[in-house]
Amino acid sequence: MRTSQALDLGIHPRTLYRLRDDGRLEQVSRGVFRLAELPPMEDPDLVAVASRVPRAVICLVSALHFHGLTVEIPHEVSLALPQGTKSPVLDHPPIRVFRFAAQMYEAGLETHTIDAVPVRIYGPAKSVADAFRFRNRLGVDVALHALRTGLNERRFTPAELVRFAKICRVERQMRPYLEAVL
Repeated sequence: MRTSQALDLGIHPRTLYRLRDDGRLEQVSRGVFRLAELPPMEDPDLVAVASRVPRAVICLVSALHFHGLTVEIPHEVSLALPQGTKSPVLDHPPIRVFRFAAQMYEAGLETHTIDAVPVRIYGPAKSVADAFRFRNRLGVDVALHALRTGLNERRFTPAELVRFAKICRVERQMRPYLEAVL
């Protein structure tokens, strides 16, 4: 629950912070709380970002990790925002913002519920296409591993991957790798 949601329900901020200090609430991030008696969170960083930045879409290494397509452990949450959107300021978790044009931003969007919070994440095929698009920042090895893993585990079809590669304008760069893997 965000602080603003608690205030809308008539809960005074003092009460909210007293519950936190008593150990009945756990502070996930600045302004985001959850009941302490709940089981451990599946992925608290993704939940915190989804709660604090509703327009954000989890992308690149964070999305690849969520889908099990990389061995990389993200040290920051990669998130996509539409071009022209103001960058969010979060004290925790660390974030890395990527700007996407409207068509790239909307394509491949999925919503997963993590600990009762809707989290917007790019699907496996779109995440691999994005990894090829940002291969100079992430490394080609990350994109190749995700490509191989996704195809081996049948997380997407080559046709689906090519469709997202066209949207992300990396079809020409990805095709040789795709042909080598197939």
